Amino acid sequence: MINFLPLYNSEYDLVKALVRKENRAYQLFYDRFSGKLLAICSRYISDRMAAEDVMVEGVMKVFEKVEQFSFSGSFEGWVKRLIVNEALMFLRGKKLFDVDISQASEISQNIDFDTDFEVEALVDMINELPIGYRTVFNLYAIEGYSHAEIAGMLGISDGTSKSQLSRARMILQEKLKKKEFSNSIF
Repeated sequence: MINFLPLYNSEYDLVKALVRKENRAYQLFYDRFSGKLLAICSRYISDRMAAEDVMVEGVMKVFEKVEQFSFSGSFEGWVKRLIVNEALMFLRGKKLFDVDISQASEISQNIDFDTDFEVEALVDMINELPIGYRTVFNLYAIEGYSHAEIAGMLGISDGTSKSQLSRARMILQEKLKKKEFSNSIF
């Protein structure tokens, strides 16, 4: 849990201060969460400036909707869900999300990642995926959504979500093998 001291003793106090529209609560929220939220947006949107714009729009939505937070789960989880939805709305609005299932119809879903290398390299590989594959991969593997939830969010079928994830995994596995091969040459 994030320490909100000395201004706020708990997440509850921070949320209540945001509901009261306290400027220092807005600033503290932004200082504490903006880096994480930008990282989430960047997983979906490769253009840095667009990701920043989406993050700012998402933060504004958090401020507008904070009264709707019910304290039934974590505030951070609620915020992340709003940000992911904002990124997906951006992709839909720009018509950047185009599901391509033609290449993914018969790909095994039993792919293991058994390679040890830098996290940054994996992030770069994920960012190089086609937008549809990257979006489903991020929603499933990183954000933890089910295929049914992803299908609902993106307006696709469960099967399409599964095939997109499978194709993303296959591409990542191929990239990992190439990286291992190139590293083993030297």
